[in-house]
Formats: sequence, structure tokens, C-alpha cells
Amino acid sequence: MKYCLTVTCQSRRGIVAAISTFLAEFGCNIIDSSQFDDMETNRFFMRVSFVSEADADWQTLYDAFDAIAEKFDMQFDFHDEAIRMKVVIMVSRFGHCLNDLLYRWRIGALPIDIVAVISNHTDYQKVVVNHDIPFHHIKVTPENKPDAEARIMEVVEDVDAELVILARYMQILSDDMCQKMSGRIINIHHSFLPSFKGANPYKQAFERGVKLIGATSHYVTADLDEGPIIEQDVVRITHAQSANDYVSLGRDVESRVLARAIHAHAHQRVFLNGTKSVVFPASPGSYSSRLMG
Repeated sequence: MKYCLTVTCQSRRGIVAAISTFLAEFGCNIIDSSQFDDMETNRFFMRVSFVSEADADWQTLYDAFDAIAEKFDMQFDFHDEAIRMKVVIMVSRFGHCLNDLLYRWRIGALPIDIVAVISNHTDYQKVVVNHDIPFHHIKVTPENKPDAEARIMEVVEDVDAELVILARYMQILSDDMCQKMSGRIINIHHSFLPSFKGANPYKQAFERGVKLIGATSHYVTADLDEGPIIEQDVVRITHAQSANDYVSLGRDVESRVLARAIHAHAHQRVFLNGTKSVVFPASPGSYSSRLMG
């Protein structure tokens, strides 16, 4: 059995030794380990991937580790890497991120199970249903927004989703939902175009002769587009490219950045650290690292 252990606590001497000794005593072989000490906050973060050569199960490891967790005042969890994370995707009328995620999911590039897709439009209903994924059309208007969001939460809870992905879902979520789903909603947006607001930022960027555009994926918080950042990337633009080129390149970078963020989250490589995040890279040379690079 292959597991990973995630740990967050105050930094102090002896943490790594205690964890490695524990795993060795339970017949576990460490195959990948990442750690980080934030010197400003004195917080320690660690992710350890290991194989249980003695066939110790998740519950046994979890219960036995409790004594170490109490000693160091840790927040911790064990994750069975064979279990895929259940996700709900939310989309409006721009389908590039949705289509990219469906493709990566279908070929096994993302360790997720897409258990539902929610949209305030019906544009992608056929695409989703053709993938044998439940599609939920929940129309949103200024008058019905609280009821619509309640229906969204019903879907999320009914399918036991661990993560909600906003794949260009063009509605602002309420503070209540953001707080209830803290650390479990990932969004994508054109954050490298902060000066261009509104529905068509790439056209505005074209008119201003921008030479660099990009995207940011982050956790959703009550502060609009200000949640902890998970992944970012950019693409260069030249004077010879058209406004349509800007749109195409922008959509491509959005899709890539969102997929990388989901990949990191699903592999338990992202740790919240106040208004920031700690993101451990995938193992160099691994299949997933090459595929998502």
C-alpha cells in the first residue's frame, strides 16, 4: 500500500526524526519526502510519501501516530494514494478549462474522479453527459442567488465532493460558501492582466500592446480573487499577434495553470500558510511530473 503523510505544526527540533522513526518501526519505506520551515511564521510543513511493506492499514497508522502528533501539536493526515479525489467542476460559457480537465481526467493525467458538473447555462450539457458524468443546470439570477447556491451545496454534499473547481464559472460565491468550503475551492483567472477589468480583458490587453499575459490559480476566499495562490504561468506576446491570438494564448495558459493547481492539490502537495501557500513540487522524473510540466 502506498500512502502519504502530511504534517503542519510549529517548527522545533526532532520532528523529522520522530516521523522517520515512526514509519520505520511500522515497516514503511519512504520513497519521497519534502519539508519546509517558514522562518517568518515559525511554521513547519512536511509531506512524506511511503510504501507500507508490512501492510499496515490507514487506520492503524493514523491511530498510532496520534501520540507523536500530540507531542508536537501537529495537524496531520494519512492519505491512501490509490483513492482518487472526488471533485465537482463548475463552469459557465467558456469551456476551454472544462474540456481540458475532461481530457486529462479521461487519460488518467489527474488523480481525480469528476463526480458532477454544475453550470448556470446548458452549453456543455451534452459534452458532460457524453462522458457519463452527471450534469446539473442551476440557473443563477440576482433574485434566486441564495437558493441557487443552496442547490449547489446540496449537489456538492450529495456526491461527497472533496474539491470544487471553478473552471471559468462566472458567478461570485457568497462569503458563507467560501468560509464553509475554505481550502476546497480552486479558481482560475487572468491575474496577470490586473489593469483590465470586465468581460473582455484580452481585447483590452491587445489594444494596450501588452507583451506578457498569464493566469493564476488560487483558493477561493471571501476576498474576491485574493485567496492563497497555488500556481501561475505566463506567455509572451508580440506586436504581430492579433486580439484573437491573445484570447487563444490566454485560454491555453489558463487551462494549463488550473490543471497544475488541481494536480498539486489532489496529490496533497499544497499547504495553506496564512494568506499564502506552500506547494511542494512533484518528484523529478515521475510520470505525473513530466505530464503536468
